[in-house]
Amino acid sequence: MKEYLKKVMNNENLTLHEMEEATKLILSEETSDVLVGAFLATLKAKGETVDEITGLVNVLLENSPLAIPDELTDAMDNCGTGGDGSQSFNVSTTSAFVIAGAGITVAKHGNRSISSKTGSADVLEHLGVPLEFTRPETYEILKENGIAFLFAPNVHPAMKRAMKVRREIGVPTIFNIIGPLTNPVKLSSQLVGTYRRDTLETMASVLHKLGRKRALIINGAGYMDEASLAGENHLVLLDRGEIIRFTLTPEEVNLPIVTNEEIKGGDAKENAGILRAVLEGKEGPHRDTVLLNAGLGIFANGKARTVQEGIELARESIDSKKALEKLENLITISNRMKQGV
Repeated sequence: MKEYLKKVMNNENLTLHEMEEATKLILSEETSDVLVGAFLATLKAKGETVDEITGLVNVLLENSPLAIPDELTDAMDNCGTGGDGSQSFNVSTTSAFVIAGAGITVAKHGNRSISSKTGSADVLEHLGVPLEFTRPETYEILKENGIAFLFAPNVHPAMKRAMKVRREIGVPTIFNIIGPLTNPVKLSSQLVGTYRRDTLETMASVLHKLGRKRALIINGAGYMDEASLAGENHLVLLDRGEIIRFTLTPEEVNLPIVTNEEIKGGDAKENAGILRAVLEGKEGPHRDTVLLNAGLGIFANGKARTVQEGIELARESIDSKKALEKLENLITISNRMKQGV
C-alpha cells in the first residue's frame, strides 16, 4: 500500500492492475486506516483516471455475492452518484418504475440517504418493499416483474471496511462516484447522474470498459446528479464506444422550466407520497421532472431514438398505469418471497 501511496503522491497514475491490487489492500482488515485514508485523499487530489476507477470497480464486482447471471442482457440501471446536496425528492427511483413500465428491465441499484433527506432504500422501505434478497431471489424478481431493487450494502458487503475510513476523513473520495458503476448485473445500458461535471467523459469511458453498449451520463442544471428542468443540462452519450457530448434544456423537449427549489423532498413518508402521486398521474413539477429523467433513461437504453420520443414513452408509461403496476407488483412479489409463499 505504501508503494501505491508514494506513486500517487508523486502525481503518477496507477495502472489498472495496480489499482486492482490497491483496492484489495483497501478492503483488507490488515491495512491500517491511516494508510487507506491517506491513499484515498491523495488519489482524489491527483484526480482519478479511467483505469483507476475501473480497477476499483472490477474488484468490488468480483467480491459481490449478488452477481446476476448473464441472461439478463437487456437490463439497465438509472442510479446516480448522489452528493449534489440538492435535497430533491427521489427522482431516479420514481423514474425507474416509469422506465420499467415502458417495457425495459431495470436493476435499480441504490442505498440509504446520501445527499437527499431520503435515499432510494429509505423510500422503498416505507412503501413496503423489503431491501435484502439473495442472488436467486433478486434474479426471480427481475424475471417476473422487470424491475428489482439492489440494496448497496447487500450487494457489496466488502465496502463496510472502506466506509469506516471514509467517515473519518470526511472528504469526498473515489468511492463517492463509483456507486452507479458497481451494479452486479451485467447491464447493456445505463443512465448515470453525477454531481461532478468534470467526470462525464471519464465515467463514459469506464462504462465502455465495463461492457455497456449504450450509456448516458448527466450533470444537471445547478450541478444536480439528475436531469433538471431549471436550465442547461450537460450530458455525454456513450454509443458503442463513441462518446458524444451535448447539452439539453427543457425548452428543447417541450417541458416547462422548474426550479430545483420546487422539487425538494422531505422524509421517507413525504417522498413515498410524491413517488406514488407521480405514478398515479398527478400533474406538476415532480411529474415533469420524472418525465425528463425517465425519458432520458429510455433514450439511454436505445428503445427511443430521441430524448423527445423517450419522454413520450415515459408519459405513456405513467398514463397507462403501467409504471404504477410495476411498483405494486414489486411490493407484492418481494413480500411474498420474504414470507416464503
